[in-house]
Amino acid sequence: MLEQTKSGPDVRSHGLPAAALLLLALSGCGGDARAEAGAHQGETRSARVINVEVMPLERSDFVETVRITGTVQANRDVTVSAEESGVVREVLVERGGLVEAGQPLVRIDGRILESQVREAAARADLARESWERRRRLFEVDGVGSELAYLEARSAAEQAEAALEILRERLERTVVRAPLSGVLDRRDVEVGTMVSAGSSVGRIVQVNPVKVEGGVPERFASDVGRGSDARVTFDALDEAYETRVRFAGATVNPRNRTYPIEVVIPNVERVIKPEMVANIEITRRVLEEVVVIPQDAVTRVEEGYIAFVVRGAEGEEVVEARRVVPVATQRNRIAVAEGLEAGDRLVVVGQQQVAAGDRVQVVRVRERIDG
Repeated sequence: MLEQTKSGPDVRSHGLPAAALLLLALSGCGGDARAEAGAHQGETRSARVINVEVMPLERSDFVETVRITGTVQANRDVTVSAEESGVVREVLVERGGLVEAGQPLVRIDGRILESQVREAAARADLARESWERRRRLFEVDGVGSELAYLEARSAAEQAEAALEILRERLERTVVRAPLSGVLDRRDVEVGTMVSAGSSVGRIVQVNPVKVEGGVPERFASDVGRGSDARVTFDALDEAYETRVRFAGATVNPRNRTYPIEVVIPNVERVIKPEMVANIEITRRVLEEVVVIPQDAVTRVEEGYIAFVVRGAEGEEVVEARRVVPVATQRNRIAVAEGLEAGDRLVVVGQQQVAAGDRVQVVRVRERIDG
C-alpha cells in the first residue's frame, strides 16, 4: 500500500473554496493601504499653516449717518423794486458789488416831490399856527365855538399828515438795499424810466448759505430739526459741521423724501448757489460697541460669522464666531454679540481658513482701513 504525501494545505477541511480565501487575503491588504493613506492625509492637513493678518478688537462709539445729496441756495434772495416812478438819475452800486442793509443803490429824479414837500410844509405851518391861536382863544379866553376849535385842530393834523406822506415818498426816490449781500443783477441804467414795482436789481445773501436736500421717509423718526450734519463739496477741500435747521412736515409723493435744510458759513464766498453738496446727517450713535471691517464678515446659511485667532504663538488656531451686525457705515460694521474687546480678528486670509486651522500671524493691523 502506497503512503499518501501532503504537498499543501487541505482546503476542504476549512469548508471554503480556495478562491474565497484568496479574495479575503486581498481585501485585508487593501484595508491596510487605505488606512495608511488616510493617516497620511490627516498628517498633511494638521501640518498646514495659513498666514493671516489680524486686528485686535476694542470697544468704541459708532456713528451711523444718512448720506444724501443737496443743492446750495442763497440764504436770502430778493428782487429789489422801485417804490416811486421817475427817471433814474444815479446808479450808486455796480453789479457784483457788496452792499449793506439800507445802503443806497439807485437814485430816482425827485425834484417834483421836493417842490410838493415844500408846499405841504408851508401849509402845515399855517395850519399849525391857526390851530394854536384858536386853541388859546377857546381854552384861555373862552372865545369862539367848539366846532371852530375842532376844525382848526383837524386841519393842522391833516396838513401834518400830508407833509409826512410827501416826505416819505421823497425818501423812497432813493432805492436802498433791504438786506446785506451781493448785487447779483442790476436792471436799470442812468436814464431808465421806472414805475412803482419795476425791478431795479437782485440781491443775494451768500454768507451764510443754505443747503437743501431730501431725506428718505424711512429715516423720518431718526432725522429731524437739530440733528448733527456734515457738509462737503467735491470741488472744495473743507468740511462744514452744522445742524439741521429745517425738516419738512410732508413727504414728496414722487420720490418719497421729505425736505431738510442746513446753513453753513461762507465768509470767502467760495460756495456758489446751485453747487452740489454731500450731506451726512447723524442717524444714531451707538456707544461702546465692537466695530470691525465689513470684509472680515462671511455670510453663511445661518447668518454671519467671523474668524478669530486663539492660542499662543506657534500654536495659534482659528475659531469661528457667529456675529450679529446692528449697524453699518461705509466699510465698518457694529457688532452686537459674538465678539469681545481683546479678540484677534482675522482681517486678511479669512477666505482661506476654516475652524480649527492652524495659522501664523504675519501682521497686526492697528485700525480699520478707510
